[in-house]
Amino acid sequence: MKKLQFIFLFVATAFLASCSKDYEALPSVGEIRLNADETVKLIGETVTISVVDDLGDDVTDEAEITINGEPFSGTTFSSATTGTFSFKATYAGLVTNQQDITFRDPSQIVYKRNILIEDYTGTWCGYCPRVAWGIEKLAEQTQNFVAVGIHRASSVPTDAAYDPYNFDTTELENMVNIPGYPKGMVNRTFLWPFPEPNKINQVLDQGLGDPKLGLSLTSTADANSYNLTVNARFAQQFSNLKLVVYVVENGLVHDQHNYTTYYNDVDPIPNFVHNHVLRSILTAQLGDAIADSEANQSHEFARTFSLPFPSNVENKAEVEFVAFIVGADNSVINAQKAHVGTTKDYEEL
Repeated sequence: MKKLQFIFLFVATAFLASCSKDYEALPSVGEIRLNADETVKLIGETVTISVVDDLGDDVTDEAEITINGEPFSGTTFSSATTGTFSFKATYAGLVTNQQDITFRDPSQIVYKRNILIEDYTGTWCGYCPRVAWGIEKLAEQTQNFVAVGIHRASSVPTDAAYDPYNFDTTELENMVNIPGYPKGMVNRTFLWPFPEPNKINQVLDQGLGDPKLGLSLTSTADANSYNLTVNARFAQQFSNLKLVVYVVENGLVHDQHNYTTYYNDVDPIPNFVHNHVLRSILTAQLGDAIADSEANQSHEFARTFSLPFPSNVENKAEVEFVAFIVGADNSVINAQKAHVGTTKDYEEL
């Protein structure tokens, strides 16, 4: 009898040990969350929703989703009318947060307007610091502008007008048709009056009004190349638009001749820091056409560039992208800039 009791005790102990070894307590779900890829959309656009538990598992297919309190099936939603729609979900006895998604009429969106200033300059040009100083004064009053330094004259080191950052913009200057340097072209077609540092209001006036379109820029980069996507949205139907995209570089150091009283009346200005220097143009100088069918409220325009960094760039970390859209008269409607490796979203008022 004792032998049988011993055998039974051994078997029971082995069974319990086996159970304790193989048993693994599963973590319990304590919270679920309903997510949307975006919470503000334009009418006609699609939003994607998902339900995730606090373990990171997607439980969308098992969850019961409601919209404005009514049952909803699927993971995408679109609306042809403006309004806000409230989503909730339940799963395993748990209830998610309420996620509101708003659909807007694109014709009612007002985009911030950025002024484009193209500063035609040269390190050899003694009067050119006048426009650079004007841009600094402008920055004290507004940040709603994008500046580009277009260096001109000669790329030959032995020439008196040698500029190490010279970039050939002959086609663009033929359109501008204003000889001499410096010249600060505002929105491509308005000449910044002399003396530029005292004429800030004339520049600010060029930024008035609703542009009816906005731009966003997204870029990624590695050691040798970059990917840039330029998007545009429109609050009305446009025609005969063109897109221009620049690659510019900041932080370039070179002596600057100076015949003005600005910058402490020194000539030359030693180790002058040249910013937003034009390094490459990714489109035609006067712009690449945007099809009329892509320039309306129901369409988001997109253009992607995948290219190596320009060989003249000295420091890839100092690269910025500038994009702007011009109308049939070559005047800039709106402009945007973004540092390499970043996203600059639409700026709405």
